[in-house]
Amino acid sequence: MRRSIGLLCLIVLAFVLWSSAAEKIVIGHRGAAGYLPEHTLESYAFAYALGADYIEPDLVMTKDGVLICLHDVYLEYTTNVEELFPDRRRPDGHWYAIDFTLEEIKRLSVHERCRRDGRPYFPNRFPVGKSRFEVPTFAEMIELIQGLNRSTGRDVGIYPELKKPSWHMQRGYDIAAALMDVLDRYGYRGPGAKIFIQCFEAETLVRLRDEFHTELPLIQLVSASPTYWRMWTREGLADIASYADGIGPNKSIIEKNPEYVAWAHALGLVVHPYTFRADSLPRKYGSLEEELETFFFTYDVDGVFTDFPDIAVRLLRRTEVVP
Repeated sequence: MRRSIGLLCLIVLAFVLWSSAAEKIVIGHRGAAGYLPEHTLESYAFAYALGADYIEPDLVMTKDGVLICLHDVYLEYTTNVEELFPDRRRPDGHWYAIDFTLEEIKRLSVHERCRRDGRPYFPNRFPVGKSRFEVPTFAEMIELIQGLNRSTGRDVGIYPELKKPSWHMQRGYDIAAALMDVLDRYGYRGPGAKIFIQCFEAETLVRLRDEFHTELPLIQLVSASPTYWRMWTREGLADIASYADGIGPNKSIIEKNPEYVAWAHALGLVVHPYTFRADSLPRKYGSLEEELETFFFTYDVDGVFTDFPDIAVRLLRRTEVVP
């Protein structure tokens, strides 16, 4: 009898671990940025191959109103724009994507993210100046993922981030409207679409919900900057739940207050913290696996943004215990 009870407990525990792991997702941060230059079709394809459930493109606009995949509104950190267009720098020292047509941007070569002095932020990643990569359009990114879904039979989603919508709007570019146009063109409609839309600006998410009447899942990004302090509170999360489906907090917010995840879940919000990197670990962790395991199963987050999607995928697969 005792052995039967013990076996039953093990089966229940195994099922709980399996169902918990099965619900969690891995988001390829800027593709597979730990292995290939961020926001390139090659990086997105590799994240797909490594098993990511969703792949993240950051979006900005060109001078001729095209959505392109780029983390910054500037070009100099990840391209050779300084070499090709030395005279197009603004007085503040930056080369802005919005000052260039798509044709001009397609002439650029993308490289590993570098500091202004040319040193890469992550020295052991893909070497700068080796091979040639382009800045992709959002449409090209979607076509790649949808094409791979068709050829592989998988159903990998996209997780676009609108970068500085109010900044774009002040310059006459409605990046939110452009996003909705592209998504509708490629069939992303309704609450069940394989997509999350993320943004730091709450006003833009509210506009997507109220003005565009979108039912697509929306994610409020939450910075560790003090200007976001209200979003760290229960009251702030309740506000977010009125217009969004989840939060994308800086992982340090959860480290400081592990209850934050439970507060969000109680309001029906999913929690997808950022960013997990094997080559930029907090001191308390001995490996990325250890950090991910803590966030997935101790803090109980629903997904993670990581530059190394294969490591997160392997971790979740190991926890898929079959009774």
